[in-house]
Amino acid sequence: MSDVAQVSTRAGGVLAATCISTLVVNANTSAVSILLPAISEDTGTSVETLQWAVTGYSLVGAAVIVTSGSLGDVFGRKRVFQLGLVLFVASCVMIALAGSGGMVIAGRVIQGAAGATILACGLSLLSVANEGQAQLRAVSLWGAAAAVGAAAGPLLGGVLVDLTGWQGLFWIDAGVAVLCMLLTMVTVSESRDEQRPRTIDYAGTILIAVTLTPLILGVTKSGDWGWLSAATIGCFALSVAAGYGFIAVERRVAVPLLDLALLRNRVLVGSTIAILIGAGTINGLMYLLSLYFQDPASLDFSPLEAGLATLPATVGLVVVAPLVPRLAAKLGGRQTIGAGFALTTVGFVMVGFVDAAWAYRAFLLPLVAIAVGMGMSNGPASSAATASVPENQVGGASGVSNMARYVGAAVATALAATIYGTVIGNQTEDGAAQGDALAAGLAAASWTMAVFSFLGVLMALVIARHRAAAGTLEDAAAAAAAHTHTLPTSATAGRSRDTRP
Repeated sequence: MSDVAQVSTRAGGVLAATCISTLVVNANTSAVSILLPAISEDTGTSVETLQWAVTGYSLVGAAVIVTSGSLGDVFGRKRVFQLGLVLFVASCVMIALAGSGGMVIAGRVIQGAAGATILACGLSLLSVANEGQAQLRAVSLWGAAAAVGAAAGPLLGGVLVDLTGWQGLFWIDAGVAVLCMLLTMVTVSESRDEQRPRTIDYAGTILIAVTLTPLILGVTKSGDWGWLSAATIGCFALSVAAGYGFIAVERRVAVPLLDLALLRNRVLVGSTIAILIGAGTINGLMYLLSLYFQDPASLDFSPLEAGLATLPATVGLVVVAPLVPRLAAKLGGRQTIGAGFALTTVGFVMVGFVDAAWAYRAFLLPLVAIAVGMGMSNGPASSAATASVPENQVGGASGVSNMARYVGAAVATALAATIYGTVIGNQTEDGAAQGDALAAGLAAASWTMAVFSFLGVLMALVIARHRAAAGTLEDAAAAAAAHTHTLPTSATAGRSRDTRP
């Protein structure tokens, strides 16, 4: 075989290993909410407690997403990518064999670290294995795989619960991850960033987790403890102290997890907050609808029916997003972001009027509005994040926005779950029928997410004028993946190829 053929074959193997792994990781991530009622029934653990299987995953992912990329740069991207796959397989087996909710949650926490590592190092491996247009095509396919996985996850989870039990998803994912390990072993060459300092910001990683854990615990338990209780205030105080410690550490380390100088960039800060709001509200919505649709006192859907019911939101988001870059190029990025959040706000307001008599068809229009709005805001916000900085800061800007997705998903899901559960409990104590209590809980959480979405409209006004993506095929793929990962677009400074998080 010629050298050119060998290089082409090897690049194809890297593409296959990274695209399949990111598809599996994103499908797994988005499927879990659909599985929670079945896991609760099998393990005897309340859905309220199992919420940590969702928020714990995002919490650890926020702490690890940047660090895992740094570990790959220093110790070898292939080695760290393989470690992520090993952890993913181990966590899948652990969850599939779990006899308790605590074991499921522990497995999902490990899976959060594994998933973030696979995404961060997989994208780096793909970038260094290709050059020029081949790299753009490869990264675009990776983005498309991420988007398809996220959209297909709830439906796949619903199908597997009916066919194999909820454990089937994790056994299948473990098997696919093992195949990716073998493919990586054969086709992927090791690579490092020889110019990068060898230091890793481990303290920053730990402090991110210490900041988020008491924050989410305080939000989650506030319904039981009270918002002004000593325990709740103590959690928030610990979170603030850890956040302050994180800032202090980042000012002193040689290679910080977060370059604080980036926070002086108004476009980057605005787009990052927009990304956080978007990720938070869509994850909170999917979590609540997965529970509401399956509850016997509301629609009483099977897991498969619930997965099908969420398709207007998941598939709609992916279908609309690739069309947005051309719209943003004509109207302007911040105008498109603002319009998207306005439409999302309207969708959440509509769900805020839900009552127990609503049939599924009443949810269709607001779900479509939310999906279209999210599609309009996600892509331009991600594009703005990488377009607003010099070429040598693109990787850092991408890391900030990717971390924001995990933070938004963790905090907003915890907040939505707390509001939902608290209102249901209060309504039930007041003698309301269970169906009415569930609808009241969903309505209250939806109004809260409508407020956050409206803040996204205001945030769009803060974002200054910036370069917009031209609307190329690569821009469309980046926009489709934008609700899971930030990829550089044609607007990125210098057409940078640095796609590391």
